[in-house]
Amino acid sequence: MPAHEFRALYERLRRESAQSTGDGRRGALCRVTPERVVAAVAEVRLGRTVSLAAPIETVPGPDDPEPAVHRMTGPAPDDLDAEGLHFATDRFAMNVHGDADSHLDALCHVVLDGELYGGVPASSVTPEGARALSVGLAADGIVGRGVLLDIPRLRGVPWLEPGDQVTSDDLSAAEAAQGVRVGPGDLLFVRVGHRLRRTELGPWNAATARAGLHPNALGFLAERKVAVLGGDGNNDTAPSAVQGISFPVHVLAIHAMGIHLMDYLQFEDLVPVCAQAGRWSFLCAVAPLRLPGATGSPVNPIAVL
Repeated sequence: MPAHEFRALYERLRRESAQSTGDGRRGALCRVTPERVVAAVAEVRLGRTVSLAAPIETVPGPDDPEPAVHRMTGPAPDDLDAEGLHFATDRFAMNVHGDADSHLDALCHVVLDGELYGGVPASSVTPEGARALSVGLAADGIVGRGVLLDIPRLRGVPWLEPGDQVTSDDLSAAEAAQGVRVGPGDLLFVRVGHRLRRTELGPWNAATARAGLHPNALGFLAERKVAVLGGDGNNDTAPSAVQGISFPVHVLAIHAMGIHLMDYLQFEDLVPVCAQAGRWSFLCAVAPLRLPGATGSPVNPIAVL
């Protein structure tokens, strides 16, 4: 996509999203209304819960040179065989926006032309944290109807190869093939098979080569008034489909449309459950950590069928 076409798409989606999200203070989360949450509860029929998060990585790899750090801080060696009460304790630290661990991007994550989503000055992001549009917008969790569109299933392959792109037409075709329709306020999950490929072939440098969405797929999200987008990769393709913009899907979703993104989820446990049940929609609960001023959070979305 040429840069001028991308800019035109950006401006159109920004205008349309501003018209449909009111004052814009919560972005597309305003579409997850109490009525839609109540309706989403009707998706629960099996009482089955499935995690959409991958295990957190603690070993360096080509896609994760600075993995999370997990250290045991207790008990002390002398306490292991000692009488009395002792506690096992540990400490955890991670790079939230890496290329391996499941995480949610807040609306303050993307800066373009000196602004955040909704025209908020980029200067609101300080060394002490973001004063606006932080992950705190989702402090009470995100609960709604989830829909999984499985693009490798549509194409008859186990996964999409790095560099491949999912278009708006692919999303529409997946809907038809799976007998489901994405609607207003939905949490849309798009599988490209990144996690399965990583498991089968081993990790690679996903920063330079990965499957993801083509920018025109964001028109589908705007039309359906989606609230949240999650993928088992970065959501963006690498190399980028747009000259001069490394992460066009992040720019369009977060900066233009106010849509929270979830990157590097995993759907390999959910796919067989959905296939066996013959339906691809479910209740979904997303609970990011309450990290004041943070640009994102590790996340463990739970599908309830």
